[in-house]
Formats: sequence, structure tokens, C-alpha cells
Amino acid sequence: MKVVICGAGQVGTSIAQHLAGENNDVTVIDQDAVLIRKITETLDVRGVHGLASLPTILEDAGTRDADMLIAVTYSDEVNMVACQVAHSLFNVPSRVARIRQQDYLQPIWADLFSRENMPIDHIISPEREVAKAIGRRLQVPGAFDVVPMADGAVRVVGVRCDEDCPIVNTPLRQLTSLFADLNIVVVGIIRDDRGIVPKPDDHMLPGDDVYFVCDADHLTRAMAAFGHEEEEGRSVIIAGGGNIGLMLAEEIESKHSGVSVKVIEFDRERAKLVAQTLDHTMVLNGDALDIEILEEANVAQTETFVAVSNDEEVNIIGSLLAKRAGADRTVALINKGTYASLISTLGVDAVVNPRAITVSTILQHVRRGRIRGVYSLRGDFGEVIEAEALETSQLVGSKLRDAKLPAGVIVGAIYRGESVLVPRGDTVIQAQDRVILFATYEVVKKVEKLFAVRLDFF
Repeated sequence: MKVVICGAGQVGTSIAQHLAGENNDVTVIDQDAVLIRKITETLDVRGVHGLASLPTILEDAGTRDADMLIAVTYSDEVNMVACQVAHSLFNVPSRVARIRQQDYLQPIWADLFSRENMPIDHIISPEREVAKAIGRRLQVPGAFDVVPMADGAVRVVGVRCDEDCPIVNTPLRQLTSLFADLNIVVVGIIRDDRGIVPKPDDHMLPGDDVYFVCDADHLTRAMAAFGHEEEEGRSVIIAGGGNIGLMLAEEIESKHSGVSVKVIEFDRERAKLVAQTLDHTMVLNGDALDIEILEEANVAQTETFVAVSNDEEVNIIGSLLAKRAGADRTVALINKGTYASLISTLGVDAVVNPRAITVSTILQHVRRGRIRGVYSLRGDFGEVIEAEALETSQLVGSKLRDAKLPAGVIVGAIYRGESVLVPRGDTVIQAQDRVILFATYEVVKKVEKLFAVRLDFF
């Protein structure tokens, strides 16, 4: 597949790394010559220096022959024009754009991005995706990651194993006998900052970050098996009233009635705007690192403190102050991956990485075959994929033990009709099954081919 990526920032570089690693033909455009030189020196991609919305630059990048254009520059307007030019002049089949300015995304302007006006196939709003991701984590205390799949019937959950976790040092194959009616499959373990594809005789150890797939109806029992039986938080403090903080507060107001929310915002004018926008949320104008402001927000009685300011150092330190002051749980927005592995040891309970969330959302639209959902587990480990099995798939009609799945693939669940099935060796995949699996990055291409639509299907 030939892909043109507009923007060599963190998101553009991450997408280029994924796609180039899978032997796709990737070209990256950016106005910053330093970024272009860096990305071409570290990745097997072609770089073009220039403004990504200009037809001559897009033509030089080979857009005329591209299968997809992904526009993730820092400018919404450049992203939108790049998609328009790619469609109008070069007839690129698929176009994805990151758009951060929420005014463009208001429902009353929904027709703006129609095929007749500004044809963008998929719009990614990082702020909205991050707010939704944090909202899901607030619903499942004890989890540092929660991703719905199969129309919400299946959950992919990340949880840390503490010393008192009931199932540490237990071979994974014994989980079935210990919890015979619990639909759960462990698909990945992060240990000492290294990803492990678990085998049946492997153990979970204290300090491991574990990803498992489970039936959504069994989520409460699954969390209890890992030693987490906390109730959903009823009081939340949000540090940072920017787009993410505001959207998170709006989501809590609309979807989590009965939850008390307070927002701390440093800028006075922004604090006024947030207060005017929200209906039932208290907004405090002040510094989230000021202990007096934290006390005024009653942090000692707060179940969850969420730091989503534009300064990740403020998010880290604010979370640590809130934890010390009595908050039960803290969540911090962190862009730098190098921080993520450090701050959990400091006492921050969960980290939200906007770049990783944005990349996962974009990859969902890049993957070929009948791929319905994608979620990246760290930048160098692998992906949880939801794929639909069609009649022509070589998996259909075969028992899983005979399916010859690539090494590095674990099937976590099968969604059939309205039922969630735990995969066993003798499970036979049927047409229209939605298969939720984990695959290391080295074998993602092979997984795509397993679920690809052959021409004789039509």
C-alpha cells in the first residue's frame, strides 16, 4: 500500500513507523527540514520538504498514485486542504485528517465534510478521543486502560498486578479451572518495560501490566479476580479546563449522572468560559499545584483526580500532590512516552497518552481486510484487532488449534450474534464471527490477509 503522510510530528512519525515496518510504501511531507531529515534517517520512508497543502508538493510526494493520504500536521486548515487537493486533483481513494478546532466539528456544520464539499473520509479529533478514553477509565476503577470492542459487548482491559493480586504466580492455563464461567483471556503482559505474548504456562508477577479480553458482562468479576472491587467514582476533580478537560466534564455531566465534578483552570478568562459552558460543574480559577486550591476543591474527599492540562510536568506533579493530599486515584495526561514507565512507580495510577490514542484511531482506518477496530498496546508491542470473518476467510470452518495462526497471535474472544464466546482449541470460527485478537506488530500484515476479502467473494 502506498501512503502519503502529511506531518512529521509525533503522530505522523508513529504512523510512519508502523506502516514502514510492515513494508508499505510511505512518504512523509513536512515544512520542517529538520524533522524530514530525522524521519528519513531513522525510518525506511521517503521525505518531502514543503507545505503539505500545495499541489506541487503533494505531486512530488507521489500522491497521484497513493492509496491513502493521512493529514496530521499541526494546522487543521492545512490538513483539510491537503485532503481536498488529494481528492480533487489526484483522486486518492481514502483520506484521513486530524482536526483539533472544535468549531469545525459542531453538528450544525456536519455537511462541511461531505463528499460534495470537503471530502474527508475519516476525521480524527484527539481531544474527543482522549476525553472518551478517560471517561471509560473512570467507570472501571483499578484499570489503567479500557477499550470497548464488538459494539461494547467485549472489553480490552489493562490492569496492574499488585503484590496482593489473588492470581499472581498462577499459570494462565489454571485461570480456566479457577474461574470456569468467567469469560477472560490474557493477551499481553508488560514486564520490566518489555512486551510478552503469554503462553499457557506463564505466570503473572507483581508489577506486571496485564491486558486481558473479557465479556463486558463479566467485567466486574474479572476486576475482582485481579483484586479490584472498587465502586465507580462519584467525585472527580479535573485539573485543566482546555478542550480535553471541558469535553471530559461535558461527558461526565451527560453520561454519568450523580457524579460530582470540579474543574481547576489557571487562566481566568478560560475558567469563565468553562463555567458558562457547563451546567452542573464547579469551576475554580487557580493553580492545580497550589495546595490551597486543592484543599478548596476538597481533594482529600475526592475519589479521582484527573490532570489534563497542556503541561505534562504540571499533570505529573499535580497528580502526586493530589494523591498525597488524599485523592484515592489519579490519572495524568502524558505525551512523552519516556515518562510513562517512570511515573507509575511514583504513585500515579493511570497514564493517558494522546499520541497513542490518536495513532490507534488512525490505524483503524488504515488496516485492510474486514478490520472493525484497532487498539495499539504501546508503541513497540502490538495491536488488539477486531476483525470480521467472511465466507472466503481461510479461518472459517477450521478449529482454532488447526488454524495455523501466526506466532505472536492470541485470540481473546469471538462475538457471534449477540453472544461472547471464550475461544478454545476446538472452537470453530463461523462466517460473520467478529474475532477479537492480539497480534504483535511483526505479524499484523499476516492477520490482515487472514481476514481479507478475495475477489471471488464478489
